[in-house]
Amino acid sequence: MYEPIRTKSVHTMAGAAEDFPHRSREEELDIQLAGHLAALLAVTDDLRALSPDTDLTDLDAAAEQLAQEVARLRDGKAPVRAAATATGDDTPGDRRDPRLAALHQRAHALAGRALVVAASRADTAAAILAARRMDAHAAAQEGRQLAAC
Repeated sequence: MYEPIRTKSVHTMAGAAEDFPHRSREEELDIQLAGHLAALLAVTDDLRALSPDTDLTDLDAAAEQLAQEVARLRDGKAPVRAAATATGDDTPGDRRDPRLAALHQRAHALAGRALVVAASRADTAAAILAARRMDAHAAAQEGRQLAAC
């Protein structure tokens, strides 16, 4: 009535421990944290392309710190930095530009994710950097909301 099973079960353990790669929890957290910080760096680069000239000093410093932190987590490998993906006209917008608001919101969320992983990993330097970026993007969002009123 039933056909016998002819293949090995996918639920059994692999033959030897060397059959698949193993990473420690710390290594997995390093990978996650580097990924979140690299994504935050990409959004920061986009913000630098769209922001008014008055905001560039803070964004340049933040991008440099993020690049250093990603390189530290990746054993000295510098992150890939793509050209900014500005849409529409490439002239810097004013502070009420909806693209800037969306990028600040995205950066705030990415910094929050990085902060959670950094705290879980007990990486004080990355946690402080992520918290500062969260504060900066939250302030930028509030400034835009106040300017719109």
